[in-house]
Amino acid sequence: MNYILFDGPNRTALLPFTYTRPVADIAWGIGSIRDSWESVLGYTTSTITEPCLSEVWPTVFFESNVFINAAYLPTPDLVNKVKELNEGEAIFDGEAVVAFFADDSEEDIIFDSLKAIDTTGDFLSISNTWDIFSKNDLAIALDFDILTEDRESEPIPESVQVIGPGQIFVEAGAQLQYCILNATNGPIFLGAHSEVMEGSLIRGPFALGSHAMVKMGAKIYGATSIGAKSKVGGELNNVVMFPFSNKGHEGFLGNAVIGSWCNLGADTNNSNLKNSYENVRLWDYAEERFAKTGLQFCGLMMGDHSKSAINTMFNTGTVVGVASNIFGAGFAKNFIPSFSWGGIQNSTIHSFEKALATAKIMMERKGEILSESDQMILEDVYKQSQKWRKE
Repeated sequence: MNYILFDGPNRTALLPFTYTRPVADIAWGIGSIRDSWESVLGYTTSTITEPCLSEVWPTVFFESNVFINAAYLPTPDLVNKVKELNEGEAIFDGEAVVAFFADDSEEDIIFDSLKAIDTTGDFLSISNTWDIFSKNDLAIALDFDILTEDRESEPIPESVQVIGPGQIFVEAGAQLQYCILNATNGPIFLGAHSEVMEGSLIRGPFALGSHAMVKMGAKIYGATSIGAKSKVGGELNNVVMFPFSNKGHEGFLGNAVIGSWCNLGADTNNSNLKNSYENVRLWDYAEERFAKTGLQFCGLMMGDHSKSAINTMFNTGTVVGVASNIFGAGFAKNFIPSFSWGGIQNSTIHSFEKALATAKIMMERKGEILSESDQMILEDVYKQSQKWRKE
């Protein structure tokens, strides 16, 4: 069977992270949403996404295809129902289409004519950016069960103090010594060739991607996920960091989502709770205004390739777009458009050429290449965000 993950109607609500990737490649739980589906299906998947992303993530059609809304994770009941779908059948979550069986094109599908398949389990999905961190405990638990089934963990060194050992899984090549792992409140997963340095204090749910690093003396509260080849230190609480990003120094990051290729300078901090204890508002790209989240705790949302200087302060409910460079005294603005330079007062445009040069250098440091397709995606983001920047 051929499985295709489509962006669905929530793509705009998931900006700035979907500027540079399909919904399926959002980091959530252990790895990405795509990783989770491919693990349970046993097949690679392709994607239906925005035209500007389609060169990197093309769609592959067969004569028969199952289309899956990429905003949903593969909970057990949903997986069983997806695998059993027949032509003309669909799975719905209220009015939302979760999955359907069709021929070699998703065009001209009349969903009202499809037979709805009953599901018994709860769905797990993201509708907004803050769902990525607020539901990350459920995502980690689901992925932990998927990835550890019929597998045996590598031994945990005697120098490591462990609480809740049955909920800790260590992949081959991971290094850890003289740290504390507490899995009482959720599982802990340490990916292949990752490293937890001495003196680190980690509470689950927690996921550390392959070749990622937790630096000495870090304090990490769940539910937190650190992507592959990322590096973290200081204090983190309920953070999702995509692959290839760094927070290598002291500073607090809480109830936050950080895209790929970001770097947070030493003593960068974000507020995750208003002094008034009121619910937090967050920039809504679709409505072009600040919208209610319904959350009391909500910190920083930062798109790919953005950076902050040392001692940068982010206020409660701040959204930073793609390829912005934030520096200066005082709190950054609550909405910083993509390709901004400054972000505090009187910010200007981050030169597209300079942003590309920085991206190229950072990617090369981690063994990756800034491709022509990557450059085209960033150019498209630059154009889309012009209306919010001071030209």
